[in-house]
Amino acid sequence: MNAPPGTIIDDTVTRPEWYDFFVVSQSVREGTVSPTHYNVVYDTSTLKPDHMQRLTYKLCHLYYNWPGTIRVPAPCLYAHKIAFLVGQSIHAPVSPTLADKLYFL
Repeated sequence: MNAPPGTIIDDTVTRPEWYDFFVVSQSVREGTVSPTHYNVVYDTSTLKPDHMQRLTYKLCHLYYNWPGTIRVPAPCLYAHKIAFLVGQSIHAPVSPTLADKLYFL
């Protein structure tokens, strides 16, 4: 039996000297769900760990092109996509008319 979406593991299997946790963000119909491991490397927010973990889970619901949840928070996936686009496709400055559009999706 799989853990339900939203399950957060932040003790026992995590390292006590790190600020890390696991989140199960998706449900699977077939197979075994695998939680995603997060390491908070540098934290300047005043969020409690429980709030940071909940925010991480909720950001997995905000990806524009997918109706369900994704494995990583949407801002991380957007950053990955734009970095790939810039690295592989754009060899000139971006047009100013596209500055406020989600053209890279």
